[in-house]
Amino acid sequence: MSIDQSTLNKGQIRKLNALRKSVGDEIGEDAFTKWLSTQSKSTKEIRDRVADALVAALSDLQNNKTFKLGAKGYVVRRAKGKGASGFVAKKIS
Repeated sequence: MSIDQSTLNKGQIRKLNALRKSVGDEIGEDAFTKWLSTQSKSTKEIRDRVADALVAALSDLQNNKTFKLGAKGYVVRRAKGKGASGFVAKKIS
């Protein structure tokens, strides 16, 4: 039983090679296929906590028709410099 390595990612290939090296080719491939079948096929959605906080902070302006971000939007950064605090918003042009 040969496994198509072109469909595997880098970590899976490393695991397959380690199993082959430790217990032999045939048993290693059998163990790898069993391990691979237990892994979830769907990717987890990684939530960005900062983006979620920004969305929560701006949620009260959602229905305000006078608040416009424009087509290209803005970049929000922390203020830099001596004694600086807060955030700086710059329009993307």
